[in-house]
Amino acid sequence: MKLQKQNTLTIALFIVYILLLTGIILFKLPFYSEKISDGIRVINLIPFQGSFDKNGVILFREIIDNILLFIPLGIYICMLKSKWPFMKKALPAIGLSLTFEVIQFIFAIGRSDITDVLGNTLGGVIGIGIYALLFKVFKNRTVKVVNILALAVTVYVVLHFASLFYLSHFVMR
Repeated sequence: MKLQKQNTLTIALFIVYILLLTGIILFKLPFYSEKISDGIRVINLIPFQGSFDKNGVILFREIIDNILLFIPLGIYICMLKSKWPFMKKALPAIGLSLTFEVIQFIFAIGRSDITDVLGNTLGGVIGIGIYALLFKVFKNRTVKVVNILALAVTVYVVLHFASLFYLSHFVMR
């Protein structure tokens, strides 16, 4: 029964994470604008080409953000599919990242960029590695420990997200 509750909590937290991730990547939440699409479809297949400013200096912020956004995906995949081999665990990060980039291209939302796919995939792989390290420390209690931590982080992120959304839509206008 305890395992069932842990799995239900993991799935619920995973769904909230996917919804937040989708909102951030596709709808640019919490700073959503009525004009999501600028009508321009751009696809960059050269890694890091779009990551430089006007002076030729690489902008690491977006790359780091993409990595950080996908670390939880790797952790959740490990929690939900612990028996899968490494490559099978990495595939959802690649697949979800490609899906987001294709949707961005089709609907002209943002720019489709191979650098994003690479950063997102790296984030998923780092998440898999973090879970493996946590499993070495916590053994069979890993899912419970990660669920407690994930619940706390999820509540914080949702509240922070909601406050930014409120500020950007109702206070700052």
